[in-house]
Amino acid sequence: MADTSTPALEAVAAAGLAHEITRHGPVSSLEEAAAARGLEPDRLVKTMVVRRGEDDYLFVLVPGTRSISWPRLRSLLGANRLSMPDAATAKEVTGYERGTITPFGATRAWPVIADERLSGRISIGGGGHGIGLTLDAADLLTHLQATVADVTDA
Repeated sequence: MADTSTPALEAVAAAGLAHEITRHGPVSSLEEAAAARGLEPDRLVKTMVVRRGEDDYLFVLVPGTRSISWPRLRSLLGANRLSMPDAATAKEVTGYERGTITPFGATRAWPVIADERLSGRISIGGGGHGIGLTLDAADLLTHLQATVADVTDA
């Protein structure tokens, strides 16, 4: 596998956060990705891009085994309508294609909402296919100034 950097890897290094980089080949499931990173599936963090309005997006960090609870997220944000942008828009507003999106090194520092179940040692995307950043959830949430709330369903 090529030893390439990504804006995410550069951003996490510049932030001084203690982390490990894991590189692995293609995976076809959450379970495969978790095994490749040496963690349980609920320790992988999915980064979802959510649209609140025109040019108004946010990142929602979700444990790998859970899904966004749209009613809870709308209630938290005081929003009647939220949506997920199409792949081209997601790339435009984050700098990353789907499957590689992460708040680290994104083209804009969109607000971050994190599910309250994120804790301990977790792995979040490193800005490229097959690249993971493993770090402490508390460090991640503090650095990203995340709003932490119950925003997922099983």
